Amino acid sequence: MDLQSVGKLVVVAGIALALMGGLLWLGGRLGLGSLPGTLHFSGQGWSCFVPIGVSILLSLLLTLLLTFLARYSGK
Repeated sequence: MDLQSVGKLVVVAGIALALMGGLLWLGGRLGLGSLPGTLHFSGQGWSCFVPIGVSILLSLLLTLLLTFLARYSGK
């Protein structure tokens, strides 16, 4: 790989990371962290947050998106 290809890859990865950060920020403001199925355990000096509902929702959305992209990309 030449330097120009690596530069393009870094720019694309940065844009993707910024989009993911924006979606996470927006999801937090919309209250996605408090969906049904979210488990929160805590004790003295520790806590554990398990977002099962959000994980299922993201899995369904990504499955639909990837199925759509695969179907219409010709593969």
